[in-house]
Amino acid sequence: MTDQTLIIIGAGLAGSEAAWQAANMGVKVTLYEMRPTRQTPAHQTEHCAELVCSNSFRSDDAEYNAVGLLHEEMRHLSSLIMREGDAAALPAGGALAVDRDIFSANVTQALEAHPNITIKREEITKIPTDQPVIIATGPLTSDPLAKHIQALTGEESLAFFDAIAPIVYLESVNMNIAWFQSRYDKVGPAGDGKDYLNCPMNKNQYETFINELNEAEYGDFKQWEKDTPYFEGCMPIEVMASRGVETLRFGPMKPVGLTNPHSDEKPYAVVQLRQDNALGTLFNIVGFQTKMKYGEQTRIFRMIPGLEDCEFARLGGMHRNTFLNSPKLLDSSLCLKTSPHIRFAGQITGCEGYVESAAMGLMAGRMSASEILGIDFVPPPHTTAFGALLGHITGGADSETYQPMNINFGLFPLPEDELLRPVQANGKRKKLKGKDRKKVYTDRALKDLNAWIAQEKIAA
Repeated sequence: MTDQTLIIIGAGLAGSEAAWQAANMGVKVTLYEMRPTRQTPAHQTEHCAELVCSNSFRSDDAEYNAVGLLHEEMRHLSSLIMREGDAAALPAGGALAVDRDIFSANVTQALEAHPNITIKREEITKIPTDQPVIIATGPLTSDPLAKHIQALTGEESLAFFDAIAPIVYLESVNMNIAWFQSRYDKVGPAGDGKDYLNCPMNKNQYETFINELNEAEYGDFKQWEKDTPYFEGCMPIEVMASRGVETLRFGPMKPVGLTNPHSDEKPYAVVQLRQDNALGTLFNIVGFQTKMKYGEQTRIFRMIPGLEDCEFARLGGMHRNTFLNSPKLLDSSLCLKTSPHIRFAGQITGCEGYVESAAMGLMAGRMSASEILGIDFVPPPHTTAFGALLGHITGGADSETYQPMNINFGLFPLPEDELLRPVQANGKRKKLKGKDRKKVYTDRALKDLNAWIAQEKIAA
């Protein structure tokens, strides 16, 4: 046991995971969280790892999906976030969705009970200079701390919009119109193939709905919002609608893989709702993040067949997310190049998504603990999801055009057998396709991760 304490600022998913990993390695951790002393525009509780925008960790398929692979890699490294996510799982087809209240309460309880972790409920406005620090304040970093970070980096933080989807009470949904079914009847870790609530639209209903979205009243934008780009992975529904009448039909409202038991008419578009709590009383409208005024949301969303009389537990909203130009400012171990005792983790580094944020917290926690304990830390191979995401954040992207990124197979190096494939007449190599290609990536990743874990244990 070392006497040196690791300071972690921010008890979101990244900070919570970082604290857990470092504490389990034998390092004393002080975890600072400003809530409830100071709230954010998006959080509603004082719990650690509170989920704000959605309750989904996305696909849990570790064979054919990059985020599912990241789930599995995190489980291999005893992730607290994945442990409690699995324990609070809800039916969600092939995805891992959780009861957000049970999840965050259990993460908080686990951290509070750990003998090496002390949680302090106070706002930090300046970064300590005399001990190792992990900044995991996420997309809603307080203004004083953000200004201090800007002063340290000599940069202005970038920003993009993030948004919150509305939630409705299940009992208010008209089940003579809506029905339960996952697309293609897919069965996930906590589901039965009937994990989503589906509301069908015919062509006329859909086109009227799109027109109403385009004509609706929206909240006023502040000056900083006008200059803030949207993130493509969390696009407000009205922005998608403005891009063309068919955009939503090929996005969150796609009608594929579903059969309406109430009608022989094939749906022209489908609105899906996903269970949001363990009781199954609340469902969020998937992909319906919005800046619409509350009255307009109620009016327009009740145009959806099956939701004509729905009651809302929460309406949608938007807030600003900030992140660093990480390829320019951070080294390969997530340390600030100009102040190496400071590490950053989570969404503030420009990784997008709950799981990605927690994964970078996991890495930062292990990196910091290894440094404090005098253990050489070798980063995971680039062929793993951990390594691919780390590589993107710390140097795999152009610092001039750096944007938030979810984990995806495009961040992984090509499989060696693909590089050996012969060049075709058009000058291109024949590529592995579909599931065969994805399986090569996931098999290689888990094999390389297990080898890395074995070497890390030997080194420790």
